[in-house]
Amino acid sequence: MPRLALVLLLAAAVLLFQAAPRPGAEAAAFKLGNERLMEEYHHLITGKRVGLVTNQSGVNSRGESTIDVLAKDKTVRLTALYGPEHGIDGKAKAGEYVASYVHPALKIPVYSLYGATRMPTAEMLRGVDVLLFDVQDLGARSYTYMSTLNYCMVAAAKHKVPVVVLDRPNPLGGVIVEGPVLEDRFVSFVGVDNLPMSHGMTAGELARFYNRKIGADLTVVPMAGYARTMIFQDTGLKWVQTSPNIPDLEAVFGYGATGLGEGTGIFQADKFRWIGGKGVDARQFADLLNRAGLPGVVFVPEIRGDAGGVRLNIVNYRTFNPARSGIHALAHARSLAGFKVPRSTPSNIVMFDKIMGTDKIGRYLEEGLSPAEIEARYAPALNRFKAEREKYLIYGYEPGRPFKPGAVLVLVDGRAVVSDVAPYIDANNRVMAPLRAIVQALGAQVDYETRSKTITITRAGKKSVFTVGSTTAVFDGTAVTLDTSPVIKDGRTMVPARFTAESVGAKVHWDGGTRTVTVIRP
Repeated sequence: MPRLALVLLLAAAVLLFQAAPRPGAEAAAFKLGNERLMEEYHHLITGKRVGLVTNQSGVNSRGESTIDVLAKDKTVRLTALYGPEHGIDGKAKAGEYVASYVHPALKIPVYSLYGATRMPTAEMLRGVDVLLFDVQDLGARSYTYMSTLNYCMVAAAKHKVPVVVLDRPNPLGGVIVEGPVLEDRFVSFVGVDNLPMSHGMTAGELARFYNRKIGADLTVVPMAGYARTMIFQDTGLKWVQTSPNIPDLEAVFGYGATGLGEGTGIFQADKFRWIGGKGVDARQFADLLNRAGLPGVVFVPEIRGDAGGVRLNIVNYRTFNPARSGIHALAHARSLAGFKVPRSTPSNIVMFDKIMGTDKIGRYLEEGLSPAEIEARYAPALNRFKAEREKYLIYGYEPGRPFKPGAVLVLVDGRAVVSDVAPYIDANNRVMAPLRAIVQALGAQVDYETRSKTITITRAGKKSVFTVGSTTAVFDGTAVTLDTSPVIKDGRTMVPARFTAESVGAKVHWDGGTRTVTVIRP
């Protein structure tokens, strides 16, 4: 090859490389709130006396403890530590009293918020200019770390101490929102506010939600490169055991599905991987649950001693719905074992109702309602919560993008369909999604004929044909009439998400509360 031609070829290659978009180039690199505190929000603590609510889960992406990072920072003075349930090292058993003490190396008080008090006192906050919070949550209402956040905000508001929440991911993601919403009468330390079982919010978003009632001087240091469609596995972080029974992500996801039977005789085992009880036929239990079509999980019959039950085999962490699975498990267990439902009195709220956030679920179980009937009963309050929570959300559906109220999300097997033209609801009340993005997500092939404006989608032997501007489509050779039609919007072909997905055999679910279309490939 002549020298000049070689030079020109190399130059062209360099220009092409520079011009080509890099994967993820537009999205900010993922960073935790505690990392952004030190890099971008340090002014919040510079020159101040800092109190830190944390435990062993309060680490950055390199595994460095926030305690150690602040202790080494010469521009701040770390004056006090505060530990939630299980203690600052996370080793105490559930419900075990934890005493306060003096940190052996730092010589500062380590105040227990699960001992003589669960709320910081005036004495505990004396000498603190700003109170930081850095604790990893599970995304379940009954896990008490976010109750500690609430109590700290109440105390900080009372004693005029600013609160800074260093945000961390909700390991279950920010899309699945499920379960009965807690009623005021059932507020307790395992449920401090009107949240459903799975709230789909980060610690920072929860703090904003709590603050509608508290009025604290609150600042949230947000994560970078985070989206509410992300589950913990997407962050690249290593899971740190948050408490003795939550050593790994299997336990995290199983917690909300297996830990609901307090006082019924239906219990969890093997760190929230199993649920069952005496009188339950394991095989029948598994058959009932598997026939329910609960997404992302297979139930395997397993007998433990004299108790029959099922082991959860989570096959898709994105679509698995812990709270919904737990409601189904309890309802089917009662149909098999007929356990006695604990009942509250005006003077004594039983733990079962505290966990449920209401006494209605117990009544529904006694009445023999099916899981679908129970879901329908709590749906109105859940949908009201979903609408209310939008005011407090921080993160959108794409990394680094803020939440946009009213946005529509299309998920295929738990992953968001991303395009430069966002999905929307048309005049016919149908969700319209970008053709190429949704077809690629479905693993299908698409052919577009410019002259006739026809769209042919093929997957696994199934073929569907749509025409831009026409409500007539052809599914496997059969003409069908639609109530809406594909259109061209901002240079992109937009197709009705439900019809497109179902035409190639996928299952589709619409959640009006979160404006989410969930597509599960066949």
